[in-house]
Amino acid sequence: MQLSATPYEERLTAPRSWWLISFLVGVSCALILLPFGTLPLLGGLVGGTAMAAVVASAYGSPRIRVVGDSLIAGEAKIPVSALGGSEVLDAEEARAWRTYKADTRAFLLLRAYIPMALKVEVTDPQDPTPYLYLSTREPERLAAAIEAARKANA
Repeated sequence: MQLSATPYEERLTAPRSWWLISFLVGVSCALILLPFGTLPLLGGLVGGTAMAAVVASAYGSPRIRVVGDSLIAGEAKIPVSALGGSEVLDAEEARAWRTYKADTRAFLLLRAYIPMALKVEVTDPQDPTPYLYLSTREPERLAAAIEAARKANA
């Protein structure tokens, strides 16, 4: 396997405010357990915060990578030879493709807290997926990495 000329890797991490919300969930669990004493209160604070942080971390854990001749987005692995053109979507256009322009057959790796996205056409005739919608903070760089990988493996 040949590495791509422009490697790309991005983790779609949850925003900082979600970590504050995780702490507040822990505080609310502690307040619920307050009538039972200090030890349950501390257990509620630690346990509630930890559980909420695990949920926030799990939701914010998908990665988008261009490795060798493949685009890996979350759990999907697509060879770059099966991909066509890319379209960088600004915040407004990305919202449109997430809502009323969306195709139910499309692969969507979206995070609402990331305003921009990249839409990549799928050209494989065996694949019913018309396009990939990938939320990304750097859509131009991802498009360039996909194009470089396609040229390197052509």
